[in-house]
Amino acid sequence: MDQFSYELKIPKERLAVLIGSSGRTKRELEKSTKTTIRVDSKEGDIFIYSEDGLHLYTAAEIVKAIGRGFNPNIAKLLLKSDYAAEQFDMGEFAKTRKHAIRLKGRVIGEEGKARRIIEELTECHVSVYGKTISIIGEAEKVAIARRAIESLLNGSPHSTVYKWLEKQRRNIKKKRIMEELS
Repeated sequence: MDQFSYELKIPKERLAVLIGSSGRTKRELEKSTKTTIRVDSKEGDIFIYSEDGLHLYTAAEIVKAIGRGFNPNIAKLLLKSDYAAEQFDMGEFAKTRKHAIRLKGRVIGEEGKARRIIEELTECHVSVYGKTISIIGEAEKVAIARRAIESLLNGSPHSTVYKWLEKQRRNIKKKRIMEELS
């Protein structure tokens, strides 16, 4: 049988989170994705091996999510087939380092309020880490969360974004009810 492999790099300060206490998180991830994971802790390189391409891809997405600041339990939501992760660089929106810090503040909000509201209204998890923003949730809802975050990064008022999110949430609920009735 063919062996597939994938190589990626995560920040060194996130390696301990990936490995977990006594290697527990890494072992659980290997077991649930049917992969073998090797960690080069000096460089932050991660090598993932599997005989199944889909398992390899899933493991890589989970490792990337942990590397981008997610708790391993949230990252493991990606094991569910209807869940997706999306990541984008704030560099696309910020002209300078100072501007990037201000934009990061807009997404997080005072005491985390903006991020918390986005998470509640989309039922997604959001991580703002370094120069990236990452989202984990049901695929349809990830797209909504991304659009809301991009609106904030482009300068839309928070209240406008929240109203739009509430409307999207109602539309999803309405759609689900209609599907149940048919």
